[in-house]
Amino acid sequence: MTNGILLALIAYASYSGSDAVVKSLGGQLTIFEIGFFITLFAGFFLFFARPAGERWRDFWRAKRPWAVQARAWAGIASGVLSVYAFTTIPLAEVYALIFLAPLWVTILSTLILKEKVGPWRWLAVIAGFAGVMLVVRPGFRELNLGHLAAFGVAFLAATSVILMRSLAQQEKRTTMLGVLVGYGLVFNGIGAAATSFTVPGGKQLMWLAMAGAFTAAGQFLQLLAMKYAPANRVAPTHYSQIAWAVILGALFFQEYPDGLSLVGLAVVGGAGLLTMVREEARLGTVRWNPFSRTRL
Repeated sequence: MTNGILLALIAYASYSGSDAVVKSLGGQLTIFEIGFFITLFAGFFLFFARPAGERWRDFWRAKRPWAVQARAWAGIASGVLSVYAFTTIPLAEVYALIFLAPLWVTILSTLILKEKVGPWRWLAVIAGFAGVMLVVRPGFRELNLGHLAAFGVAFLAATSVILMRSLAQQEKRTTMLGVLVGYGLVFNGIGAAATSFTVPGGKQLMWLAMAGAFTAAGQFLQLLAMKYAPANRVAPTHYSQIAWAVILGALFFQEYPDGLSLVGLAVVGGAGLLTMVREEARLGTVRWNPFSRTRL
């Protein structure tokens, strides 16, 4: 289970790198062009990640085709909305809304996957969300379509995680990734052709390739994480992206955290540790159990 959490942390770090590249390309290319080329490059990198015993030409052979396609469309819609959000509103406000996704995952995991979630884990998720709000402190007095898009990303991302969890033990990796990439190329390609298409320059192609590599790594590692850990254990790792948002924002977008933001980061980290320690204590794999006198 620890391996699953570690893989999820690395996956979300990769996604953060892709988000930063997308933000930097805002205003240079349309959202469909960005989505098309990132999907194209991600598909190229994922092509070499085929597991032993699986063939890419058999990706369309799914045991649960409707669930696989639902996961693919959720991923595509989430990708398009996230590109729009990152290119129209501030980075901090996008993450503030996207970080609703772990809360949605925990809720959906109890309703759909019937996973048991104790009060301490609920507390950790809520505390993590509160910490995120302290870090980003978005000014939501004037909402626009970018904010609505980011909220949609949160729900769709949670839906995608739940579907991946339910499919991870039944479907081949090539099936879930192949359908996602195929639909993504078609959808974004049609959108790019229907809008003002601009051929990317050499530097833009380099950044798009980098974003595709980050996205491919995130998809690959997230699928692996779902095989080793329940959805409600993977969900809190999503909060690790806020640290990457602060780091990347400071390095590339001149966004620097203040004292209250650092407090929020401490709350987020503490919430994640609370979740992990509580689970390990429940399994009896830690020597010191701070919950030994706590009755759930």
